[in-house]
Amino acid sequence: MAQATESIYASLRADNADIDAHIATLKAALTREGIKQAVFDPTKLAQNNRSGRKLMQAYFRQHGVSVRFSD
Repeated sequence: MAQATESIYASLRADNADIDAHIATLKAALTREGIKQAVFDPTKLAQNNRSGRKLMQAYFRQHGVSVRFSD
């Protein structure tokens, strides 16, 4: 799970390179561990503003992954 999340952060920093593959890996890890939501640290995001976070949530939701952000 942690590896999949770090891959997502790296992809976001690299202008979304291979993001779809990383989302699929994250989705598989969530299913394997029985977790319903992926939790991301907003300070590690490339665009840490409301619109950036909402865009990320919407894109991940389209790929079957529910996202929330830590406080």
